[in-house]
Amino acid sequence: MTKLNSDFYKRDALIIARELIGKYLVREIDGHKLVGMITETEAYKSMDKACHAYNYNLTKRTSTMFKAGGVAYIYFTYGMYHCFNVVTDIEGEPSAVLIRGIKPISDIAYMSKLRYNKSLDELNKYQLKNFTNGPGKLCMAYSLTRELDGEDLTGNKLYITKGENIEHINSSKRIGIDYAEEAKDYLWRFYV
Repeated sequence: MTKLNSDFYKRDALIIARELIGKYLVREIDGHKLVGMITETEAYKSMDKACHAYNYNLTKRTSTMFKAGGVAYIYFTYGMYHCFNVVTDIEGEPSAVLIRGIKPISDIAYMSKLRYNKSLDELNKYQLKNFTNGPGKLCMAYSLTRELDGEDLTGNKLYITKGENIEHINSSKRIGIDYAEEAKDYLWRFYV
């Protein structure tokens, strides 16, 4: 599997959000190599009212978004979930792509242990269907926490590789941002 290099990430979030569909998200942890195909993303840019760093709002939480593209931005939300984003663009231009869902490819049994604390064969149909189809769910299955905020995505702990060519990628409004005025209508969610 060929890792994406740092130049891939130093571009516009909208382009990257679409291009990440079909790529493989890889997490190496405790001797395991977790691999999943990225199936859903959302783009966020500095002048987007749904973006944490809207209007260049630099805070302790958003500081990672101001780094050069190619690092992880992981935040904690609703007091219970982590969300994993790929920082994009040049240093000082806060933008990122939220990874909303993946399709597990390898070491699914270990993902099951991390996600549900159960073996894969103990999961019911509902648990299997909802394994990694949301940003908080995939973070549980990959053990992605704030400890990895700022992690270099060209390193060996957490990275993205070339994957499958997806011919038809859907786009729609992003999820859960009704507060974001006109930005709530941007078709910046991509999925397969």
